[in-house]
Amino acid sequence: MRVRIDSTKLDLKERIIAINRVAKVVKGGKRFKFSCLVVVGDGHGHVGYGLGKAREVPEAIKKAVNRAKKNLVLLPLKGTTIPFEVTAESDAAKVLLKPACAGTGVIAGSAVRAIVESAGIHDIISKCLGRTTNPFNVVYATFKAIDMLCDPEKIIALRKGK
Repeated sequence: MRVRIDSTKLDLKERIIAINRVAKVVKGGKRFKFSCLVVVGDGHGHVGYGLGKAREVPEAIKKAVNRAKKNLVLLPLKGTTIPFEVTAESDAAKVLLKPACAGTGVIAGSAVRAIVESAGIHDIISKCLGRTTNPFNVVYATFKAIDMLCDPEKIIALRKGK
């Protein structure tokens, strides 16, 4: 079960990943709406994403940021990188996150880069292995991968039966 993190105590910065204009065709013409995907993070392991939809772009961004603040997760970091390699899928997107040596930097596509930089990861290698580079599905797959990460000492304790 995920522990809810209080976003009011954190200094969160937001990054917009994608903005889509969606048209609904009705009898009188087209009605436009916007959907916006946003990532928030504090640079110290807390990161979250949110999707907002509205008739105007600023309102969609505001909704997305509020949802992202409710979906915060805490990454287990090992120095400036992640503890081990993980791969996760969401629909047609498949994302590989791999730890890297200090000084490597962030080697990632735009959606994954926004997430890992918001989380405060400075050294990581990633690759989108799936059939699509749709930023929405890439973000969902990346957060599935992040959910798989845990502290290696907890895994050792579980294996020993403690």
